[in-house]
Amino acid sequence: MRDAAEKIARILPPTPLFISEIKGVPVAFKAESLQPIGAFKIRGAWHRLTALDEATRQKGVVAFSSGNHAQGVAWAAKRLGIAATIVMPSDAPRLKRESTLALGAEVVTYDRATESRETIAARLAEARGATLVPSFDDPWIIEGQGSAGIEAAAQMAALGMGVPSRVVIPCGGGGLSAGIALALKDSAITVVEP
Repeated sequence: MRDAAEKIARILPPTPLFISEIKGVPVAFKAESLQPIGAFKIRGAWHRLTALDEATRQKGVVAFSSGNHAQGVAWAAKRLGIAATIVMPSDAPRLKRESTLALGAEVVTYDRATESRETIAARLAEARGATLVPSFDDPWIIEGQGSAGIEAAAQMAALGMGVPSRVVIPCGGGGLSAGIALALKDSAITVVEP
């Protein structure tokens, strides 16, 4: 996980850590919304795509997402010269679709009521010989997302706050919470659904 954090730190500057106080207890907030794509998903995407060898990169990557993971994969792929195809629901927010396209990815839409994004993405990846990049249930993605925890702990230490006693993590798919739980093994972890 430290390798992932070091690799990510070479391309992405640390996001700010804002300190506040709730009932006399100092609380730190990690501003991952200030990443270039507006979300932490860029971390896992970068870690996963940089792990691909050159021959594999030439075959491209396929991901499925309605937004943040799509943009993370597209951002990383663009910087690495990898063709990216994103399977996105036809009713995804227009801004998310346009942002993904602007980053150079191909967007393939589907009807979420009648089609499976996982099946479509798997078929595309197989047909193209491309690498499928899941949004959360992948060891590379989890390590990359966990780098946010390592970065936050280092920032807290630099401020003299020590290791966080408790970390509250928003959870959708679980990649961020799994990564931070692995990165901060001495902290109590509370996972909350947004």
